[in-house]
Amino acid sequence: MSRDGRFAPSPTGTLHVGNLRTALLAWLFARRQGAGFLVRMEDLDQGRVQAGAAERQLRDLRAIGIDWDGEVVAQSHRHDAYEAAIARLQAAGDVYECFCTRAEIRAAASAPHGPLPEGAYPGTCLRLTEAQRRRKRDGGRPPALRVRAEAARVTFVDRLHGDQEGVVDDFVVRRNDGAPAYNLAVIVDDAWQGIGEVVRGDDLLETTPRQLFLAARLGLQAPAYAHVPLVLGPDGARLAKRHGAVTLDDIEPRAAVRWMARTLGLPEADSAAGLLDAFDAAALPGEPTRWTGPPR
Repeated sequence: MSRDGRFAPSPTGTLHVGNLRTALLAWLFARRQGAGFLVRMEDLDQGRVQAGAAERQLRDLRAIGIDWDGEVVAQSHRHDAYEAAIARLQAAGDVYECFCTRAEIRAAASAPHGPLPEGAYPGTCLRLTEAQRRRKRDGGRPPALRVRAEAARVTFVDRLHGDQEGVVDDFVVRRNDGAPAYNLAVIVDDAWQGIGEVVRGDDLLETTPRQLFLAARLGLQAPAYAHVPLVLGPDGARLAKRHGAVTLDDIEPRAAVRWMARTLGLPEADSAAGLLDAFDAAALPGEPTRWTGPPR
């Protein structure tokens, strides 16, 4: 299988240096292996998309020396593919309607549910009769669709974290507003684009079993994974705009790349290409990096 990689930001704002460092790592993983590299805009949540954000993000990727192959794909143009995948799940009896509100899910999540992870959906609507579903539909509440996972256990090997196992709950594949959910869209697109290895922040490690579960149900080729350490703010939380000058609006791109190189144990360089020959995925630091202020 190819080792083609990708970076898939959501165009909801400007990329900060933590986002850019993850993008740089995804690019280095792919290019060091002579593989392709793609950029995809995950813009399904139109309520949060900011006008011009995608263009700014692409500008900033170019500014630090990241290039990509082919056109940038936007998920908002891929609804037919997601609906086709959902239709396959429906035909196989692998999904069911869920009418629960967020408050109801939070309340149900406080009870013990056997093998399910904390906070997982306990299958409330799975147990509804058809008459109960009909009454809820007639009451005007549009349902979401959840996959019938039956607390499946999924194992995989992450290149940086090693052997992993997760229990999959009945997660949403289509929201009650009709929008396809992230976990469905991402695995459909990774298979369609031929992505061989997904390099992303290790805060997303826990979503991987869900995506691998869906890939198996849909008969899709699943990628390999490498979840890389995050950049944290001075307070130990994930880096965000509230931590101050953290974007290329405030930091000169070459200085930002030199800072990224130092945090990754690489010789300093002014652009992504200058880091390529020295990059060794096996030598990456395993701990998150703490942001201490703009690089010089």
